[in-house]
Amino acid sequence: MSKLTHLDQSGAAHMVDVGGKPATARRAVASGRITMAAEVLAAIREGNAPKGDVLSAARIAGIMAAKRTGDLIPLCHPLGLEAVSIDFAYEDSDKTSGIRVTATASLTGRTGVEMEAMTAVSVALLTIYDMAKALDKGMVIGSIRLVAKSGGNSGDWAARDMDDA
Repeated sequence: MSKLTHLDQSGAAHMVDVGGKPATARRAVASGRITMAAEVLAAIREGNAPKGDVLSAARIAGIMAAKRTGDLIPLCHPLGLEAVSIDFAYEDSDKTSGIRVTATASLTGRTGVEMEAMTAVSVALLTIYDMAKALDKGMVIGSIRLVAKSGGNSGDWAARDMDDA
C-alpha cells in the first residue's frame, strides 16, 4: 500500500496539491443497488409511485450530487466535471427485486473522479428510497462500489468480482 496522500509529515489532514500534475482524461464508473418488494419495483417501473417519476428524480439528484462532491467529502477537490451519466437496470428474480444504479463521471483534469461517481450512485439510491418509502420502508441500499477508472498516474483499474456487486 502506498503512503497516505491526505496526511502530511506530522499526520495532520491536508488537501493534496495537484497543481503540478498534468491534466489527463479521467473517467470513473460506480454502481450500487437498492432491493425492494416486487410490488414496489413494479410501481416504479410502471410510473405509479406516490411521489411521481422515481427514476427521473433519482437521475437528476445523482448528477447534482456528483457536481457537489467537493462540498460533501472532506479534502475532495471541487471539480469541473465534463459529463455525468446515471443509468438504471431493473433486477427482478425469484429471490430479490431491485434497481441497480450505475454512474459514470468524466473530465480532463489533474485528479480523479471516483468520488464523484460513487457520490452520484449513493444519492441516486437515496432518492429512490425517498420517493418510494411510502410503499416499502424496508428497502435496502448496498453494494456501492467503484467498478472502473481510467486516467491519471495510477492508470486504468477495473473490479474483478462484479458478480458479487
